[in-house]
Amino acid sequence: MASPSHRRSLRKRRTLVVSAAVAAAALGTSLFVMNANAEAVDLYHQTLAAKDGWASSGTGTTGGAKADAAHTFTVSTRAELVKALGSVSDTTPRIIKVKGTIDANTDDAGKKLTCANYASGTGYSLSAYLKAFDPATYGTSKLPSGTQETARAAAQSKQAKNIVFRVPANTSIVGVPGTKAGISGGMLQIQNVDNVIVRNLTFAATEDCFPQWDPTDGDDGNWNSNYDSVTLRGATHVWADHNTFTDAPHFDSANPKYYGREYQIHDGALDITKGSDLVTVSRNQFTNHDKTMLIGSSDTDSVGKLRVSIHHNVWKGIMQRAPLARIGQIHIYNNVYDVTPLNGYTTQYSINSRAKAQVVAQNNHWTVPSGGKVAKLLSGDGTGSVAGTGNLVNGTATDLVAAYNAASSKDLKTTVNWTPTLTAGLESSAKNLPTSLATTTGAGAVQ
Repeated sequence: MASPSHRRSLRKRRTLVVSAAVAAAALGTSLFVMNANAEAVDLYHQTLAAKDGWASSGTGTTGGAKADAAHTFTVSTRAELVKALGSVSDTTPRIIKVKGTIDANTDDAGKKLTCANYASGTGYSLSAYLKAFDPATYGTSKLPSGTQETARAAAQSKQAKNIVFRVPANTSIVGVPGTKAGISGGMLQIQNVDNVIVRNLTFAATEDCFPQWDPTDGDDGNWNSNYDSVTLRGATHVWADHNTFTDAPHFDSANPKYYGREYQIHDGALDITKGSDLVTVSRNQFTNHDKTMLIGSSDTDSVGKLRVSIHHNVWKGIMQRAPLARIGQIHIYNNVYDVTPLNGYTTQYSINSRAKAQVVAQNNHWTVPSGGKVAKLLSGDGTGSVAGTGNLVNGTATDLVAAYNAASSKDLKTTVNWTPTLTAGLESSAKNLPTSLATTTGAGAVQ
């Protein structure tokens, strides 16, 4: 007689998983039911799947999945977020659940702070700054220096201390579904740490109260701001998933001009620089923004790093840097780009490959309005590469590199020195992406 099996029947296993999901739903807990044989995993403990882009390489990306109860936090205010993050040197796994929208421009008691609060006591005023560095009297050959520039830097430093949140290693920061979770006016700084997950959050209105005038930037000078919504600097194994990035409610079209140049208060949305490596950016929405994603801070950033996978994202109302890539090995696949002008944001280009970047752009879909030029979807400096096939423009297979090279004096190279292998979820056709990604990307799409 055969001995009885100690394994649960398939029907019982299915029943347990479904029952767990139903019970959790009643308690307001979000679950992903992976399959009939798997345990239900809640959103906060979910880790990056195997072979899902560069961040799955090596040790993979698990964030704070191993956090104990003492290091699991639910936060709704700036002060609570700061406390939950703790010291950036503390590598104890932690899960931070963001409930509702956190306003970074508030003090520890929750009182709203304005640009005037940050400027108070520094001696800075915009009118005095404009008078001090008027190109007609100050000139255009050197950066601002002197009393007002020192005061501007001091005011900017006061704002930075309030709105920059430093994220430790082994951390998951996840928005609580159904609460409009996000951070307004703040910057997550993921610097020189490993193993971080950022999911289901809306990052909006990240604004610098004190942009610096640089008369040497370009032919006519520029105003430069200081904060990205999420910035990676020397970070490794980072997964940014199902987030929304936007300038709203203050669009660039509302910015004034000084010295004939736009007074730009926004910087990047999600920048990956200073030798950051092994990053997966998936199922996010990037919208209403200018300089959106920078990979590599300069042409001399770290060789052998800056390996980034960007897949199943929606880019809409984006002017440039979607992304701008330097040096690294970047896989851009199954994304949707809608370059129709939106709220005053008109696309200059989508993907820029420069400083010998090795970009593979595969099975992406562009929507280009009537009169739009396919040759302007890409950009480069003559040293970068863009390989890949299956890219569609308005549903039609299009050789984007050939279109760009035919109109440019600085050709993009068409071969790369690597072959993507970490491609879980890669779809062989971009045809249906505009429909499928419309409801499955960005904050709030995971429940």
